[in-house]
Amino acid sequence: MGKRIIILLLGLCLAITLKAQEPGANSVPDSLSFEMLDGMLEKYTAAIEREAVDTKNSECDFLIGSVRDSLTTQHIALWLYDHYKESPLMGDEAVAIHIYDSWFKSGAVAMRSQFDRFDADLFASFNRSTLLGMKAPVVDMQTPCGRKIKIPEEGSHSILFFFDTSCGKCQLTAKVLPGVLEKITFPTRFYAVYCGHDKKSWRKFRREFRVRNKNVGIVHAWDPEVQSDYLRLYGVMSTPRLYITDTDTEILGRRLEIESLEEIIHYICDYYGQTQKQ
Repeated sequence: MGKRIIILLLGLCLAITLKAQEPGANSVPDSLSFEMLDGMLEKYTAAIEREAVDTKNSECDFLIGSVRDSLTTQHIALWLYDHYKESPLMGDEAVAIHIYDSWFKSGAVAMRSQFDRFDADLFASFNRSTLLGMKAPVVDMQTPCGRKIKIPEEGSHSILFFFDTSCGKCQLTAKVLPGVLEKITFPTRFYAVYCGHDKKSWRKFRREFRVRNKNVGIVHAWDPEVQSDYLRLYGVMSTPRLYITDTDTEILGRRLEIESLEEIIHYICDYYGQTQKQ
């Protein structure tokens, strides 16, 4: 299916290019041509949706680099960048960053505007350190009593919860999280990283956030002066932010919702259960 789509897609791109080059023709491809192209791109990205990130990167590079007309090249590159940046499939943001680095940042393809270029640069900067499969950045934090710690640590799975007590969604997430953590059957550290500055409110949060599961160690931390650059490293442009890592701090899930965190925890619990039976 994928090969048929790409042949049709390249044929359509060639037709758009030739049409723009016809004597007396407008050098700008018409909107109908681009609308047809978008439809083919939608079908092609759907066909490779379950492929690995490296495969998606290669396919995008091939599509973008296969067209000589600069306007059509720009249109394809922008469409693919927007598609993978906004994709609900966890991990696809790595493809958007690849497209930005390879085509826009290098200047090979122009962004729509300077503002879009700035936005893309910010997106890449706030996401490139925590892509799936990467080692989670180790940052220096403080405990409530001022003791310095580094998070996350190797040796157990880690869940990182970046929150602010003034954030409504954070409050709802914090109410649900204890029930999720109670189901964990493997050694886990839960890092509750406070991103605010209201010590009284933070103290109340720590007092009320309780998990009785012996498999889960709760670590409360913050970096009031943001000296660790954790906001950029973990892409905390807003709260809450949830991550989960393997025992060697490899990122298994990023920017999670409660439901997706539960799915990963369930998978790991099943794996540990099967390992113990062997």
